This record gives sequence, C-alpha cells and structure tokens, in this order.
Amino acid sequence: MLTFIAGAPDRMRAMGQVLTKAREELYDCKVISQRLRAMLQSADEQVRSLKKQSTFLSQLAAKTIPNSIHCLSMRLTIDYYLLPVEKRKFPRSENLENPELYHYALFSDNVLAASVVVNSTIMNAKEPEKHVFHLVTDKLNFGAMNMWFLLNPPGKATIHVENVDEFKWLNSSYCPVLRQLESAAMKEFYFKADRPTTLSAGSSNLKYRNPKYLSMLNHLRFYLPEIYPKLDKILFLDDDIVVQKDLTGLWDVDLNGMVNGAVFTCGESFHRFDKYLNFSNPHIARNFDPNACGWAYGMNIFDLKQWKNKDITGIYHKWQTMNEDRVLWKLGTLPPGLMTFYKLTHPLDKSWHVLGLGYNPSIDRSEIDNAAVAHYNGNMKPWLELAMTKYRPYWTRYIKYDHPYIRGCNLSE
Repeated sequence: MLTFIAGAPDRMRAMGQVLTKAREELYDCKVISQRLRAMLQSADEQVRSLKKQSTFLSQLAAKTIPNSIHCLSMRLTIDYYLLPVEKRKFPRSENLENPELYHYALFSDNVLAASVVVNSTIMNAKEPEKHVFHLVTDKLNFGAMNMWFLLNPPGKATIHVENVDEFKWLNSSYCPVLRQLESAAMKEFYFKADRPTTLSAGSSNLKYRNPKYLSMLNHLRFYLPEIYPKLDKILFLDDDIVVQKDLTGLWDVDLNGMVNGAVFTCGESFHRFDKYLNFSNPHIARNFDPNACGWAYGMNIFDLKQWKNKDITGIYHKWQTMNEDRVLWKLGTLPPGLMTFYKLTHPLDKSWHVLGLGYNPSIDRSEIDNAAVAHYNGNMKPWLELAMTKYRPYWTRYIKYDHPYIRGCNLSE
C-alpha cells in the first residue's frame, strides 16, 4: 500500500502526459479531417469539370462526320456529275406511287448509313420486288446518294432519291420551322448566344447547336402526305437503324383509327411526357398528361389517309408556331411529335423496335437478336469511333468493306 502511494505522483505525471498527447492527437485529427474534406471537395469539383469536358467532347464527336464518310460522299458526288444525264435514272419509277407496294421514307445526309438501312431491309425481305424506298437528302449529298445506289442497286426493289431543296412548297410562308430559322432571334440562339470560352462551359450549350435541328431533313417527318400524296401508308425509318427481319407485317397492323404506329418507351417514370415538355407552361399543362407514355421515332408506320383526315400537319404547325421562343420544349422533333400525335399513336409490340444501342451498354443480347429493328439512338453511332464495340457487328455486317469506294476512303471495321 505504501509502495503504491509512493509511486502515485509518477503515475499521475505519466497519465498527464498520456492525456496531453491524446489531446494533441485529437487536435491533429481535426486538422487532418478538415484537410481531407478540402481535398475531397477539390477532387469533386475536378471530376465535375472533367465530366463536362467529356460530355462536350463526346457530343462534338457525335456531331462530326468522319473523314472517311466525307471522302466517300465527295468521290461519289464527283463521279455522279461525270455521268451522262441519261444514266442518272433509276429503273421501275412506275412503282413510286403504287399504294399496293411497301413504301419506306428515309431522310438522311449520310450515304453509308442510308446504304445500311436499305441493304438490311432488302436482305431480310421476303419479297424484295414489292419494296419501294423514298430517300430524301440535301443538295450537298444528292449526287453521292444517287451514285451510290446507281452503282449498288437494291436488287429487285425500287429506289428514288430526292433533294429537299427542290421541294418548292417547303418555304417559310408555309413552314413555321423555316420561318423561325430565318429570324434574328433564332440565329442569335443557335450561333451567338452564350458562346462558351472553355470546354466545360460549352458542354451544356453544344446540344442546342446540333446541326440536325437546323436541317429540314429532320423536320420532313411532319410532311409525309405532302411529299407522298398518292400513298396510303408509309414506314418511316431513321438512318441510324439496322433492319434484322422482314417488316411487311407492319402494314397489316390494325392501328385502330390511329395515325402513328410506334413502340412505347416509358417505364415507371422514364420517357413520360414530363421528361420532354415544359409543364409549367399553361398550354402544356392544360392539354397534356405529364404521365402519358412517350414513344419512339425511328421506325413508325403512318396511316396517311388518317393523317389527312385529322390534319396532323396543321396540328404540328400550331404547336411549332407557339414554340417560337422555345417555351414549350427546348429542341428536337420528338417533343412536337409527342404533342402532334397525342392520343393518335397505336402501341406496337416491343419486338419490332429495340432502342438504346447508341447509349445503353446493358441491353440484353437476346432482346437485340429478337428485334426486327435495332436502333442506335444516342451519341455512339455505329459509324463513329466512339461506338460501342459489342453493338457494331449488327450494323457492319451490311457493309461490303472490299467495295472500291469504301476501300479507297479507308473505311474499315
């Protein structure tokens, strides 16, 4: 007992030293914690900045035509205009207005993409001679499109190439989009406003300057009866799709009085109307259900008789005119499509059209293999280097890489 008491001061001093050291360590922990939080915040800001830069670069890459495809278009154009005029015509022009045949509308400025759509459709068709392709392009690619299909005719099928700039009825006095594109406000919005000074700043603005939103090729889908007045039904195809099965069954689908047959795309909340439209605007809130299911453009069967009866183009013009200041929707043709065909769209079975090959890396392979049409919607188009490797073979199998023009422009798998 005396020994313990005698050693008590030493023990108390030792305990004091331990407590002092513990207090110092605690202080250091607070400092370290603060430093770590600061480092974490800095790293988070860097990650956000890099993500913005990545988004900008991927969007830029997606909007850029690869040199090889540009080369292909230029070579074909030169050779087309060297052809005698009498050799520039396609056979079977009598089929172009025959409503008994299967008619397709394809609007594209990409020769290679258009060739895949046509090739894949014909190769999977049971009766190719009954298929008619109506291809519309712009004046820059008109020669190339013609030359490609003159050199590579789609078997017994019929094809016709037109220049959108030759549609004289498609002018600013009739078409709200053209009228808006000619306005000073729209030019300011697309070409001058909020010009970014850095990559990260530009990432949020680039999508609004996508050239396709300025191209009438993107808006022609709202004028199908004007372009093809003698037809009763037509199948609209985007140029970023590949056809894997015979599509003629679509002409037999009963649309139940609807105008548009399309695959619906919404899950519990994704791709519903509130995803695309501004429901804070009273015109939108009053006329549409925010939970209404969206549907996909890219493979749509249109009843052109019902289209005319219901004045679909007039409905589109009304909404497009009201959106001159972009208060109803920001960009694209899907939002006005959803509005124009609201309660006029018949749902097709999902096996007709699988989407997401241009952005979704987790689509089940069996879903793709079973689909009649595979759609590369998104930025990762199959003709770009940023395409997802595992999805490209569905598209590249319809390209002949030993073709002299393709080989000469260094196009490769």
